[in-house]
Amino acid sequence: MNPNPLLSALGYEPSARLVIFHADDVGMCHGSNRAYRELQAAGILKTGSVMVPCPWSPEILQAAASNPALDLGVHLTLTSEWSGYRWGPISTRQANSGLLDDSGHFWPSAEEVTSRLNQTAAVGEMEAQIERALAAGLDVTHLDNHMGVAAIPALLPEYVRLGFEYRLPILLFRQLDDVMRAMGYLPADEAAYARQVAAIEERGMPLVDWFRITPGYDNEDGSGERADLYEAILHDLQPGVTYFSLHPNAPGDIEIIDPVNHHWRTQEYEYFRSDRLRAFLAQEKIVPIGYREIREVMRG
Repeated sequence: MNPNPLLSALGYEPSARLVIFHADDVGMCHGSNRAYRELQAAGILKTGSVMVPCPWSPEILQAAASNPALDLGVHLTLTSEWSGYRWGPISTRQANSGLLDDSGHFWPSAEEVTSRLNQTAAVGEMEAQIERALAAGLDVTHLDNHMGVAAIPALLPEYVRLGFEYRLPILLFRQLDDVMRAMGYLPADEAAYARQVAAIEERGMPLVDWFRITPGYDNEDGSGERADLYEAILHDLQPGVTYFSLHPNAPGDIEIIDPVNHHWRTQEYEYFRSDRLRAFLAQEKIVPIGYREIREVMRG
């Protein structure tokens, strides 16, 4: 695929390696809010997105309304994956919406949402989440999605529509590499996917090239030097714009929510404000960017 036009629009050469270090799950709990705010102030991680239906979203929405420097999008949410900490839709409580499980929360998995999908209800919920964020005073910079649900084939056209309607960049990948395929990003027809993405980009939607995610979803037990895992991923990045999905959490509540794998999030919180990472990025000539500048390219 041709070099990403977003590179030149942002003032970089085709060989540049730009990374959006992105805090997913902001608003999920107090620790996720604290981690985003502290890391954003530290300067390497510049952006994140809010899970509007979650219990701690009012805290971060209030903070963002009073601090326009915070670069936050809406993490469109249609699932609730933790066994003892749940949330549900803000747009409806109707069982026939297909959005609620037997306990009145979102379904835990993308597969359960997909098998019961009521497209009208799902789109209405996504719109409600965007509107609530805007009404709270958030200067929304982008749209992405929790556990990939908004980008499933049945919802992708509406996800794209919302991006154009609100004039916001959406998380969608220009191309797939072997790392992404190994994560499970396997369109039924990759050639058709490439044509679809090219058409969306041609309409003026700025898109990222590559996707990476918090190391640990490979049964890593938390032992050893986790900084090495991130640096191996970053060292191997190709030119273009990479979206690095992160899940930083300050200690204090995530240990109860996720007693098994909480260390992925708390160690990430420590590493992304470290001098070690700052020096590594400079050595590798990797440039962290946010979403507000991408939104301005789209709107310009």
